[in-house]
Amino acid sequence: MIRIVVDDIYSLRSFRWEDKARLVAFANNEKVARNLRDGFPHPYTDETAEQWLDTAIEHLSNSVFVIAQNDLLIGGIGYHPRDDVYRYSAEIGYWLGEPYWGQDIVTRCVGKLVGWIFTNTECLRLFAGVFSNNPASVRVLEKNGFRLEGRLRQAVVKQGVVLDELRHALLREEWLTRKIN
Repeated sequence: MIRIVVDDIYSLRSFRWEDKARLVAFANNEKVARNLRDGFPHPYTDETAEQWLDTAIEHLSNSVFVIAQNDLLIGGIGYHPRDDVYRYSAEIGYWLGEPYWGQDIVTRCVGKLVGWIFTNTECLRLFAGVFSNNPASVRVLEKNGFRLEGRLRQAVVKQGVVLDELRHALLREEWLTRKIN
């Protein structure tokens, strides 16, 4: 089990079966789902949570984590390593229960996860794709040193709306320079 301490209250930790009720409670929210890929469905049911927990616990325990407040789930965060010629890159993603929005929790959690990834893996480049109608997520990335690499025009269709995707990235060498300064 991995645990990454963010501060005295928040941490990132591996998923557990005991997280199911809180996962459904926070994930079953249209406002959360509208900024995520369709693989994060709405409604988010008990069955959806069971399928996710089975995958997260059995196969992804080193790359997807609970955002925890006093060890209780309030969101999720993770990274997905790429393969082949992209093997030193990984995509980062995150979500947070609506009651916790606007408190810079995700900003701090992304910062800790980025540090953990660049310290514990061979990853050289982290990237994230953000829907163009989600400025809060853009701010999270920018506060952590991610830079806009491009706008993928009309790249996303979410809930019947065609959106651009904003692609942000952070290189290990940029993170090391930031960390030193």
